[in-house]
Amino acid sequence: MGPSWGLLLLAVASGAMAAAHCPAPCVCDNLRAHVLCLNGSLTAIPDTIPELTRKLDLRGNSFTIIPAGAFLATPYLTHLDLQHCKVERLEEGAFRGLGRLVYLNLASNGIALLYQESLDGLFSLQQLILEGNRIEEIQPGAFGHLGSLTVLDLRANALVYLPDMIFQGLQVLRWLRLSHNALHVLGSEAFAALPALRRLSLDHNELQALPGEALAKLDGATRLDLGHNPITYVAEEALAMASLRHLFLDHAFLQDVAPDAFARSPQLRILDLRENQLQGLPPLARAGGLVRVSLDGNPLLCSCLLRPFHKWLARARVQAEGACAAPPALRGRSLNSLKSPEMRCSHLRPPPSPTAPPEQPSSAGSRQCPRGCVCSPDFHHGSCENRDLREIPRDFPEDTHLLDLRQNPFRTVPPDAFPGLKELVSLHLQRCSIREMHAGALRGLESLVYLYLTDNHLSTLEAAAFEGAPQLAYLDLDHNAFTRVPAGTFRLLPNLISLHLQHNAIRELVEGDLAGARGLRWLYLAGNAIKHIAPAALAPTKMLEKLHLEGNRLSEVPTAALRGLPALSELKLSRNPIKHMGDGVFLPLASSLQHLYLDNMGLEQISPYAFTGLGPKIRSLYLESNKMSNIPDMSNFTGLEILNLQDVPFQCDCQLLPLHRWINKLNLCVGATCGSPTEAQGLKVKLSTTFQTCSGWGQGEAGDTNPNKTKAASKPSKKKRLGKSPARGFSKSRA
Repeated sequence: MGPSWGLLLLAVASGAMAAAHCPAPCVCDNLRAHVLCLNGSLTAIPDTIPELTRKLDLRGNSFTIIPAGAFLATPYLTHLDLQHCKVERLEEGAFRGLGRLVYLNLASNGIALLYQESLDGLFSLQQLILEGNRIEEIQPGAFGHLGSLTVLDLRANALVYLPDMIFQGLQVLRWLRLSHNALHVLGSEAFAALPALRRLSLDHNELQALPGEALAKLDGATRLDLGHNPITYVAEEALAMASLRHLFLDHAFLQDVAPDAFARSPQLRILDLRENQLQGLPPLARAGGLVRVSLDGNPLLCSCLLRPFHKWLARARVQAEGACAAPPALRGRSLNSLKSPEMRCSHLRPPPSPTAPPEQPSSAGSRQCPRGCVCSPDFHHGSCENRDLREIPRDFPEDTHLLDLRQNPFRTVPPDAFPGLKELVSLHLQRCSIREMHAGALRGLESLVYLYLTDNHLSTLEAAAFEGAPQLAYLDLDHNAFTRVPAGTFRLLPNLISLHLQHNAIRELVEGDLAGARGLRWLYLAGNAIKHIAPAALAPTKMLEKLHLEGNRLSEVPTAALRGLPALSELKLSRNPIKHMGDGVFLPLASSLQHLYLDNMGLEQISPYAFTGLGPKIRSLYLESNKMSNIPDMSNFTGLEILNLQDVPFQCDCQLLPLHRWINKLNLCVGATCGSPTEAQGLKVKLSTTFQTCSGWGQGEAGDTNPNKTKAASKPSKKKRLGKSPARGFSKSRA
């Protein structure tokens, strides 16, 4: 026997030995040192994974706890994927021994707490994905051993507070993602230990003001995203970031920006202020490096009051994007097309005659700040947060715009609780143990736009409580004790746009519940106990654009209730126990629906005609983590940007051939895998060879049988890989 034969036999023997050690539910690729154990029933990390494995994919199992030393038998791992594994706890030392690991994905689990040594031993780790858990607390030092980490993804968790030095040890971190949490307090030294950070994502949180002191520690950061936070004002010199070039403050609640707001950020080039409540801006003269300001979606008043800003744009050669909302003669005109003489103020009261006596200040103008509170005359803010007050204080300055009374045990809001505050825009009453709001409680708040009553004990509300606050547009009643929508409450709120009733105990929606809410655009009802929605319950809300019903007890799609909602573009039904979907269930939304969430419902069957009427308008469709083995024809969904079919046990037989052909043509990463037959289990639907035995294979399949073309088709383009939603779209790590 020649030497070549001996080597061949040795290789075969080695391969057989390695295969023998491969755990039963897994697929082991010994050539590339990859092991896949997808969507199985594993409850513990297998102890027979080949020692030389470098990439281990354990998605879709049920581990609950990752114990100390769970991966000591696989010390050569460089990539570890534990998405959707129902992990609730990482024991201290869980990853000890993985000194070569560079990528760890723990997304979409139930982790609530990161212990001090949960991530101990990962000194080579470069990317840590913790998106979509329920992390509420991070113990000091949790990241202390991650000296090589460059990307930390903490999106879509339950963080409310970031203490000082919480990221200590992350010396080379370049991107910190904190989007879609509930952050409203940041320690002044929260970001002090991040010398290499270049990008910080804080969008979709609960920040009421720019956290300037904390951000000032980020000398090297060039991009900051603060969009989708309830920030109403940006004060003087609020942002001191020496290297900042791109600032996103879009979709916030901005009503005013100080002229010197960005004077201490000299490198700022792009300022995104889209979709706010700005009627105008002052000249931002000390932000001398600006090249573009985006103001689209603001109610810009192009009167003489806007002339100084308009002149500054031309003088500083700053490109502005935005259009006038008023006066009527200029409505729709772009800022760039305006000329100063067109921006008139003829409707304003003329200045007083030189002979007229000067106006005397009213006695209320000399009001002092209530004892125990802090008032800022420059910013028009008042705050008595967490002062153990039993009664709502009075005598705030009349020009107060934002009043923060959070975390005081008021219990009730009496009539005329806020006298003299005609200019108040934003009122914060979160966590105040409020059980009752009396009639006339908000009387006199004629400018009030935002009211936060989150985390109280309200179970009923009378319409009279809102008497005298006709401009109220944003009402947050999340985490209260409502067992039904407070019917008739909204009759005195003609301008209500956004209503939050999440995480209450509402059991049903009946006719009349939303009477008077004719301007409502966003309705959030997630996390209740809704079993039934009457056909006419949503009828008053003809302008509704978003309806979030995830995490309720609906057993069927509320088709009848969706009729008469011609503007509805986003519908979330995730985590409802809907097992079957019949024909035409979304037909009432055929002309408007763009984003549809049907994930994590235990869906067992979808009728072939369930999506009748839907088509090119659909941009995103989420069907992950369900139980059906096939889905309807979606070939007319030509506008899709996000399609999630992960963790669905597709039966890869000839009945699935149309789906196989369709997703092979899509330039999207869909995550569809075979659940059966056994030989195809865990394989991607688009790459499975089981379809080659089907009748009709080869008709239009030429591209599919070309391995190079298949490979190309499976690689999503940069344009569509991530989709529009950073919290839910597919990225490389989720492909």
